Amino acid sequence: MAATDTALRPLAVVTGASSGIGFALARELAAHDFDLVVAADDAAIDDAAQMLRTTGAGADPVRADLATSDGVEQLVARTEADGRGVAALVINAGVGVAGPFVETDVQDHLRLVDLNVRGAVELASRVLPAMVERGQGRVLFTSSIAATMPGPYMSTYNASKAFLYSFAQALRTELKESGVTVTALMPGPTDTRFFERADMEDTKLGHSDKDDPADVARDGYEAMMAGKDHVIAGSLKNKAQVAAAKVLPDTALAKTHAKMSEPGSGK
Repeated sequence: MAATDTALRPLAVVTGASSGIGFALARELAAHDFDLVVAADDAAIDDAAQMLRTTGAGADPVRADLATSDGVEQLVARTEADGRGVAALVINAGVGVAGPFVETDVQDHLRLVDLNVRGAVELASRVLPAMVERGQGRVLFTSSIAATMPGPYMSTYNASKAFLYSFAQALRTELKESGVTVTALMPGPTDTRFFERADMEDTKLGHSDKDDPADVARDGYEAMMAGKDHVIAGSLKNKAQVAAAKVLPDTALAKTHAKMSEPGSGK
């Protein structure tokens, strides 16, 4: 790593860091004197690391498929080789699959589960024990306001984000006396490549106003460092949607979501 003084700078690991919220979170950490191990499954992670180094932070890129155990082990091995221990773990990598479940490829849904859920659980299981042993550390899971409602036409995505939120809150309670805090980041629609990659550009959700990933990342960083249990990031609209989700029945929430996410709804 090309850090100015690696003995004094804490180490953060950020997954899904080649673009979007993940890159913005990595940049936020770099701005607050963290060195970084950044991971993604595409070659753009090398460019992202180079941009992060311009801040003066060390940034070590790892190109790995975190939907697989081999990919998780590759990231863990690179992290352990650094020798400092992980001060902040940001589990952000994720994908979306859009469209009617019965008309979409089940392999795409299974890969979503492998990355968004299985990979997150496996990475946490490999990094958290050392944090607990040291008695300190911060963990941030990127969930979503989608976690609060059923997601017609995004069925496995919303379910995966609900899993991450629940998992984060469970770990937080288990670790409350350990010195390790766990926070769930819950953004709404954000101006990233998510909607393009999930083939949702023709939906009302794809056409909706979106938050700046830098604003989302700042909210997430501040909540993580404050040790909060969760943060609804971005606009006030996101907070209003979560508040509504607490009082409306799931059937009503599902119907509302369907109007926003149905293919062709944005035309």
